[in-house]
Amino acid sequence: MNKRIYFGLYGLIVILLVLPFVVPNNFYLDLAVRMAINAIIVIGLNLLIGFAGQISLGHAGFLGIGAYASAVLPMHFGWHPVTAMLTGALASALLAALVAKPIFKLKGHYLAMATLGLGIIINIALRNEAQWTGGPDGMPVLPMELFGFEVGSDQQWYWVVAALLVLTVWGSLNLIDSPFGRALRALHGSEVASQVVGVNVVRYKVSIFVLSAFSASIMGSISAHYIGFISPNFADFFHSIELVTMVVIGGMASVYGSIVGAVLLTALPQALATFEGWETVAFGAILMLCMIFMPRGLVPTLAARFSKGDEK
Repeated sequence: MNKRIYFGLYGLIVILLVLPFVVPNNFYLDLAVRMAINAIIVIGLNLLIGFAGQISLGHAGFLGIGAYASAVLPMHFGWHPVTAMLTGALASALLAALVAKPIFKLKGHYLAMATLGLGIIINIALRNEAQWTGGPDGMPVLPMELFGFEVGSDQQWYWVVAALLVLTVWGSLNLIDSPFGRALRALHGSEVASQVVGVNVVRYKVSIFVLSAFSASIMGSISAHYIGFISPNFADFFHSIELVTMVVIGGMASVYGSIVGAVLLTALPQALATFEGWETVAFGAILMLCMIFMPRGLVPTLAARFSKGDEK
């Protein structure tokens, strides 16, 4: 990785270390935890959308699988929370591997509709299996245990998700710089040209989809244990769209853009709550303006402008 990327990672670590000591109360600490969780999910989704060029409008379905695995397996079968979380992640990865090959034969809006359908099917299954999932009303989630200790307070969860965020950023940056990452960027640019130079397009599409689904499922489990309660809304279409919007606003094919998008769109509804019913309109207007004036996303657009300034 180049020095700028290392500088960004070090800056992120410093911010995460300082943040819990400067926030005024637990409300903001809770918001920081939710931001970090969303950032990790969006980084994985950006690898799929921004770097590989493959859209997914049903990604919240994989969060739902992880969340309900962490709720159902410990509650009904007495599984350890970590075992349940890994089982949910493996189930999500297996499902992604099974559907990826036929789905990624599609392109454009056909691909978008196929991934949307997958997310809807998962959501319907979670709603209908009421004897296990609680149906539309949802169900409670038992506390998470790590190394014999129960993770319960906002402060404990903050350090858990902060560590996961740093590891995710570090791993993603190295992945992007690897031959695998270069192959993803190549197939995003042109699948035909990638095939000509020997890139197995199908294998790379399936691999990144499985990786993204696995990551989303893990964070779905983390979210479920942190919140302590889940419902099928956790895996609905609107949550999927929210995640895609975070990718687009922060910046396609930008790891740090994923973090910025997650932070802004997690905090924005809270900041707009004072508009008393107009917050949705204000939210939509802000997104529209960003797309008009910064179509590449916030981080890539600002990075390009600063680079031009440095050249002058």
